[in-house]
Amino acid sequence: MKARVKWIEKMAFVGESESGHAVVMDASPEVGGRNLGPRPMEMLLLGAGGCSSIDVISILQKMRQPVTDCHVELSAERAESEPKVFTRIHMHFVVKGKDIKAEAVEKAVKLSAEKYCSASIMLGATAAMTHDFEIIEA
Repeated sequence: MKARVKWIEKMAFVGESESGHAVVMDASPEVGGRNLGPRPMEMLLLGAGGCSSIDVISILQKMRQPVTDCHVELSAERAESEPKVFTRIHMHFVVKGKDIKAEAVEKAVKLSAEKYCSASIMLGATAAMTHDFEIIEA
């Protein structure tokens, strides 16, 4: 996998993925940015959420669970001093559908967290990772 990050101006950069997608990243105004895009650490958190969400949906579909909607709410804490790595990350999955089995969602979240999601497993090397879920009957 390859990627490229190019400086635009001030503290703004554009990241380009090998798959041909681009995203603007920027710093906060307090450090010279103009708030044109997410911070790089936000991108890491979003990446973990996206990776885990793909796993959870894929596993639930294989289990033939009638999911109509799913999102994950992420919260993270960072170290006080440099490098300000993530120290805690919590993922709260909200799965919506009719007659979804809690055991299936629990298994999907656990498999993602412990086996499949390379992004969150990698971040888990420095951060305490926790997960939970809720099911909304639709």
